[in-house]
Amino acid sequence: MIQTETLELLEWSRLCQHLATFAATKLGTIAAQHLGIPTTQAESQSLLTQTQEIYQLEQRLTTGLSFEGVEDITASLERAALQGMLMGEELVRIATTLAGMRRLRRFLDEQEEIPTLQEMIGQIRTYPELEQEIYHCIDERFSVMDRANPKLADIRQQLRKLRSKIEQTLQSIIQRQSTAMSQGIITQRGDRYVLPVKAPQKDAVPGIVHDTSSSGATLYIEPHSIVNLGNQLRQLQRQEQREVEVVLRHLTAQVAEVKPDLEILLAVATSLDLATAKARYSLWLEANLPRFVERYPAENITLRQLRHPLLVWQQKHEQGFPVVPINVQINPQIKVVAITGPNTGGKTVTLKTLGLAALMAKVGLFIPAREPVEIPWFAEVLADIGDEQSLQQSLSTFSGHIRRISRILEAIKNLENPDTKNLSLAADGGVQLDLEGGSQDSLTITPKATKKFLKPVLVLLDEVGAGTDPAEGSALAIALLKYLADHAELTIASTHYGELKALKYQDPRFENASVEFDEISLSPTYRLLWGIPGRSNALTIAHRLGLPAEITAVATLGMGDTSADLNHVIAGLEGQRRQQELKAAEATQLLQQTEALHRELSTKALALQQREQQLKQQQEQVVQEAIAQARGEIATVIRNLQKAGNTAQEAQKARQSLELLQEKHIQAKPKPKPGFHPQVGDRVRIIQLGQTGEVLSISSENQQLTVRFGVMKMTLGFTEIESLAGEKIPAPEAKKKPEEPKPSSLSVPVVRTTNNTIDLRGSRVAEAEQKIDQMLANRTEGAIWVIHGKGTGKLREGIHQFLQSHPQIAKYEPATDADGGAGVTIAYLK
Repeated sequence: MIQTETLELLEWSRLCQHLATFAATKLGTIAAQHLGIPTTQAESQSLLTQTQEIYQLEQRLTTGLSFEGVEDITASLERAALQGMLMGEELVRIATTLAGMRRLRRFLDEQEEIPTLQEMIGQIRTYPELEQEIYHCIDERFSVMDRANPKLADIRQQLRKLRSKIEQTLQSIIQRQSTAMSQGIITQRGDRYVLPVKAPQKDAVPGIVHDTSSSGATLYIEPHSIVNLGNQLRQLQRQEQREVEVVLRHLTAQVAEVKPDLEILLAVATSLDLATAKARYSLWLEANLPRFVERYPAENITLRQLRHPLLVWQQKHEQGFPVVPINVQINPQIKVVAITGPNTGGKTVTLKTLGLAALMAKVGLFIPAREPVEIPWFAEVLADIGDEQSLQQSLSTFSGHIRRISRILEAIKNLENPDTKNLSLAADGGVQLDLEGGSQDSLTITPKATKKFLKPVLVLLDEVGAGTDPAEGSALAIALLKYLADHAELTIASTHYGELKALKYQDPRFENASVEFDEISLSPTYRLLWGIPGRSNALTIAHRLGLPAEITAVATLGMGDTSADLNHVIAGLEGQRRQQELKAAEATQLLQQTEALHRELSTKALALQQREQQLKQQQEQVVQEAIAQARGEIATVIRNLQKAGNTAQEAQKARQSLELLQEKHIQAKPKPKPGFHPQVGDRVRIIQLGQTGEVLSISSENQQLTVRFGVMKMTLGFTEIESLAGEKIPAPEAKKKPEEPKPSSLSVPVVRTTNNTIDLRGSRVAEAEQKIDQMLANRTEGAIWVIHGKGTGKLREGIHQFLQSHPQIAKYEPATDADGGAGVTIAYLK
């Protein structure tokens, strides 16, 4: 089939092998290696959705999706259905698979924004009771445990006693006949216990000889005294085996009962692992999610910076050459693209890249191209690439191409288009669409509109029409491409025929493209140029490779002026194209830098605003807390004054002091006035001349600066220039008269409270200094009362020395007798 040939030509199997390396289970590996191609767009879209959800999920996870414990149990399920008996290892693998899928389902159910995956995993049943039954009966060595069957446990108990009795009997024989033994050990031959006896002394241990050493010097004898015991042992072992089989068959029957559900579980596990492999492969390729577009009425095919996935693998894993991406943008009206250019220029690679991109989107893989990735869903991808020459089948190059193209046309003809099921040819050359109501309900579509019903096929033709007479080959290629333009949605063809380049100017459904070639280095650049036909460059390459000049000159004359002029025109177009691309690249780089700078400035501005707001809130909170605390202390003072019989005038003075403190903390500081402050190197405008210049130097004392504009330098006053935005330099502020010194906190009456009093009695000098320092850290004015007691006077002396050298303390003095006298020191802040 041509579809299978196309997959071979595009090396699809290699891509599947690469995909399989990202699978986590054997099931996923096999599925990736034999990746099927969906037959409907809905199926492809579903696969893409699965890949997208896992791709996004793994971006959020610190570790990838885990398939631990999930194994391929397909063969075991088949044998269980055929009433075969599963062994312990197979049953344990079934149990671990059930446990692994249960963990996976639990994990996916806890995630968000993965409805497709949750719907898939919701289909499975994990049968925890079957898993528990298996683990109850089978141990980690895959053996049936005693607890699996009471009868089995009893038999094994008898076996242990019987073996112990046999070993005791043999040990006594070894001790009595030690000289007759080759070795003082008990061994087995088959399932019988024997002793190694020296051949010359075999009569010392009468019994049955079961084996002889290779030298013949040792006989392995089962003594007569344990023969009956050995027979009993064998009978018990057979009973044990029968009971083990009973357990295994019972478990196998339970597995067989749920085989359909376990097959569904395996199918879901395979689908999830395959989707995970696709997501990880897509991430490794740095690929992006494709969107299936409808080319009618006006959606383009857009594949920017498209890379060949196999070449990417070769580059990363096999130290290949860097992959040169191509840009593909095809308008809806374009049905055929003719790619021209020299050999080894990358035409065939371009065809394969496009074919693989279409297939990757169909199977749910991301496409290695920049966003947006927009491509139609093609029902078939059909290709004629390479040479099908065969000596065995007597096929020439031309014959091989024609036979393959014939199969392509036959496949297009047989392809059922959903839009054309009820179509019939109308008398005017249009199409008649029979609706569901019967022959009376129909709609006639004009010939121009029939392009809507092209078969959704991508056709890739390499060297179309090659291998025969150029004139006939060219004519055949033109006819073939016109036929495909009428029947296939898109055809990409590579060719050397110059006549195909002119089709673009005769039929709007045709477009030209070419692969670029560097004439200086005589090497292809592998870049794809759109809208420009390519040149073969055969004569230029031949001349530079050493072909005599007289030969290439004659060949040039033989080409004629028309061909030479055409090549010159194409060369000019290529030069203009390169210049435009360079300018576009520079503009793109500048735009990216501008956007990055804008993002950086926006981030910094937002951070500054948030920091400013935070500082304001903190400052206001501190002030309000201080005010609230001060209000409480003053209220206490007022109550104390009233109780002491003092006048209310003193209390009123205390409250007025509090209000002054509140106004001082809450009053907002005036914002500095904005203005223009030029720096050396800034551009400024000279007001009188209307010219701009560069600041060379600035003299703040003289209010002057030196400016250069053109070849001239000028010294100007601050008032003679402005910024390019029209801002003036602010005039210097007049010097203020020195203010009268404000009275220090020494002259302000202070009141002793619990907040400004610290008790240091019993402390060491170092501890006292630390506590005083902590208390002063949050104070800027007023006084503090330090209680140190009288005692020996060492603590008081140390505190006085500390206060005398402290930068915040203006003076200190003993308190009045009413406040503690010599046992208390009052320290006044500056």
